Formats: sequence, structure tokens, C-alpha cells
Amino acid sequence: MQALRDPLGSPVTSRSDSRASPLPTQAGSSQVSPALIRSFSSTARNRLQNRVPEKQKLFQEDNDIPLYLKGGFVDNILYRVTMALSLGGSVYSLYCLGWASFPRN
Repeated sequence: MQALRDPLGSPVTSRSDSRASPLPTQAGSSQVSPALIRSFSSTARNRLQNRVPEKQKLFQEDNDIPLYLKGGFVDNILYRVTMALSLGGSVYSLYCLGWASFPRN
């Protein structure tokens, strides 16, 4: 019986072999670690909840809060940082324009 080989010519071991090392044994061979397979399996998705209905209720409430601030504290901080950077950049660009309009002698 002939051993199975990958396209590069390295021997391939079956996944049921418990003695198989999760790390590559030769240059060009590739085996996937069981821990990596477990972390990307379909059971990992079951831990996540569907929070879309909660977010829909939050954003559809009529409570006179602007839409860009309805996300809470984090949205408030992001809004303030964005406004500060925008205003700061505008002031700096006006400063540079003024500095460039008066050439040195």
C-alpha cells in the first residue's frame, strides 16, 4: 500500500492519528492544529446572541436624542473626538493658509 502525499511530495497523515503532531514536520508540509479547528468550528457561533431586536428598539425610541448619540457613552466620546479633530484641522489649515499668504522677505 502506498502512502498518501500532498502536492509537494510530503507524507500526509490522517486526522484520526492521535500521534500526529499539530506542527509541520517538514518544510512544505501543512497540518492544522486541532485547537485551531475547534476554535473555528460551528459550535463557536452558538455563544453569540442576536442583539438586533434590542438595538432596533433602542434606535427607534422617540426620546429627542440625536441618532448619532443613541449608542450611549461610547458614541458621545466618538462624536466629541471627531468634532475636536475636525475643528482643530480646520483651524490649523486656516493658520497654514495665513502663514503661506505672507511670504518672508
